[in-house]
Amino acid sequence: MWSLPGVAEVGLAPIVMSDGPIGVRGREWTGDAAIALPSPTAQAASWDPALAEESGRLLAQEARRKGVHVLLAPTVNLHRSPLGGRHFEGFSEDPLLTGEMAAAFVRGVQSGGVATTVKHFVANDSETDRMSVDVVVGERALRELYLAPFEAVVKKGGAWGVMSAYNAVNGLSMTENSGLQNGVLRGEWGFDGFVVSDWTASRDTVGSVSGGTDVAMPGPVTVYGEHLAAAVRDGRVEESVVDDLVRRVLRLAARVGALEGAPAAVAQFPAEIDGAAHARVVAARSFVLARNEGDLLPLAGVRSVAVSGMAASEPRVMGGGSAQVFVPHVASPLEALREALPGVEVSYEVGTDARTQLPPVPGEFRSLARDREGAVLREDTLVESRVGWMGELPEGVDPERLASVELTGSFTPEVSGDHRFAVAGIGRFTLTLDGASVFDGALVPGSPDPVAAFIDPPSMRVTVPLTAGVPVSLVLTAGIAPEQVSGPLKLVFFTLGHTGPRHDDETGIDRAARAAGEADVAVVFVNTTESVESEGFDRKSLVLPGRQDDLVARVAAANERTVVVMTAGAPVEMPWVEDVSAVLLTWFGGQEFAGALADVLTGAAEPGGRLPTTWPVRLADAPVSEVVPSGGKLVYDEGVFIGYRAWERGETAPAFWFGHGLGYTDWSYDDVAAEAGGGEVLATVRVHVANAGDRAGREVVQVYLEPVDADAERPARWLAGFASVAAGAGDVAEAVVEVPKRAVQVWDEGAGDWRTVGGSYVVHAGRSVADLRISAVVEV
Repeated sequence: MWSLPGVAEVGLAPIVMSDGPIGVRGREWTGDAAIALPSPTAQAASWDPALAEESGRLLAQEARRKGVHVLLAPTVNLHRSPLGGRHFEGFSEDPLLTGEMAAAFVRGVQSGGVATTVKHFVANDSETDRMSVDVVVGERALRELYLAPFEAVVKKGGAWGVMSAYNAVNGLSMTENSGLQNGVLRGEWGFDGFVVSDWTASRDTVGSVSGGTDVAMPGPVTVYGEHLAAAVRDGRVEESVVDDLVRRVLRLAARVGALEGAPAAVAQFPAEIDGAAHARVVAARSFVLARNEGDLLPLAGVRSVAVSGMAASEPRVMGGGSAQVFVPHVASPLEALREALPGVEVSYEVGTDARTQLPPVPGEFRSLARDREGAVLREDTLVESRVGWMGELPEGVDPERLASVELTGSFTPEVSGDHRFAVAGIGRFTLTLDGASVFDGALVPGSPDPVAAFIDPPSMRVTVPLTAGVPVSLVLTAGIAPEQVSGPLKLVFFTLGHTGPRHDDETGIDRAARAAGEADVAVVFVNTTESVESEGFDRKSLVLPGRQDDLVARVAAANERTVVVMTAGAPVEMPWVEDVSAVLLTWFGGQEFAGALADVLTGAAEPGGRLPTTWPVRLADAPVSEVVPSGGKLVYDEGVFIGYRAWERGETAPAFWFGHGLGYTDWSYDDVAAEAGGGEVLATVRVHVANAGDRAGREVVQVYLEPVDADAERPARWLAGFASVAAGAGDVAEAVVEVPKRAVQVWDEGAGDWRTVGGSYVVHAGRSVADLRISAVVEV
């Protein structure tokens, strides 16, 4: 499932692969602890390639610790529509920002001797019917937008691997798309690494071979192996073509140190990185302060703070799907805030619970895999009530003998009352408490996508009265159907969830509003859930799940000094935004989210983020939103106009523009100069900015190009480069931005090549695409 087998006769060791973009999960879905960094959207919000490169070095360090040679990351698909369910795993709506951040991440990972696989090549920008959809996209948009970040990562990052996507592009499945994989990727860009299919994406032997797919995953049975040998014997595939595939796999093995006699690409690894400390820095640097009326943040001189929202006590720190890793402990933002505000009264009300899946029961549990006679095939100790085997079964578990998996443990409630338990998974389950059956039934998946079913499985809840301090024994038994473990993608996963006694939503919101009215400041935590934002499915709307909007509105009505902390990987609607004083967008903040949030709210750190994607007021205003194919095809009929490029053509303004983000100090833009470059550099832009505030800060200087002669076929302006600077109060800093020649080129579909568009261009420097402070003119 996660490795290529070794061939001892030629000194080839097994090559182990692992998800993912925020941490190295390893071969197991649960139980193998890993560092969890903030989501890639958070990394992109830092606009800091050096920080992304350090994140890459950290994940290479983690990969070596776990014996992993290949990291299945980064994802560089664009945020074409705000409904994309997996956008948290990508970077941005802009190809340049995506390419720069991803290339830096790749350089960091591979400096540690671990390969990357840039994914998903190409136009895999939404999840609906992702395994079968045919994306119809014009050559110009394909080149200027969707291929551009892959090109940057290959040329500037030196990626050793690329993952081909499930979807087809213009009628041809990507694993069989020789024009893009052999012609563009290898021929035009000079890529010399290996191409691996997304898991189960290779469906035809000859098509995959001729299309340039070197490795078909997962094993052990794929379209290669005996199928490929037969194709060679039958004359359908030339043996020399197989030699090319083998050669590229051997090159990978040599680079990662898995081929005896061949020197590894990296002889000396970078210095060790403190993972927790780095995760905390990245989180704070990524938080986008979207609104801060009256400079409410950072909090100062407050005597009482009323906190509400489920995410304050049980935060969501990562997105769902292959990006998930197992984190043994995640701190509570509520407790972190209380520690950071000594002497301040910090109250808490849940308000409302929007979750469809309840969190696992904490504490020590055991899983016992049994055969039909009840004999134990394997026993494991777990730190929560979750079993997750996806792809491979653990050692000792024979799929032909496996009949059930039993999860056992105990739970001691802290409060008396009605406790809710939830069984989530696929199959037939029996749950007993102290030997009494409380649930016995079957749960059926609602999606054919196995990852979607894994992340958001069907569930059933039961309510049980419990007494504080009195432990109860829990036994959840899952019957295993033969089809769950007979195919190449073996799936055994289920969770016993729990939540304690809760008020109903109306009572909870009312209590939160009353507490807010009695406090100096109110802080409301809101978030998307795994049922809304995950790999495997797209979003249906941008509305926060449950009654979270009602919670914010009622709290804001009770206290005008309200701060909203938004946890989401991509845009959501905020109908109350004008009624609150501050909005802090925190993405999925990783394992150190709580500490970083306390740092930012109290001013120990500055919110350093800038939006990598435009946030609409309403989904209806978004210029591009369609993610549902029609007749098996998803047509990108908007051409090159996505994201801010499209918003600038419309009459409706978004809630927050691409590049927007406030800090805790003010900046003046004093002068800009553009000097002619050479080679691939069009111009070097130098911008002097001054910190006009009373504390040190960091500024992201963004450079946009705008043609003096407007052209309806081109955007009004576009990002051409960026740089970060830091300065103390009253100090001046210089940002130096190299604008690439590609910034003034378009793809000429008739000539099949890049064409430089001459003329005069305004070089804007500013704080966002809609806040341009200073400009110069260059001639091309």
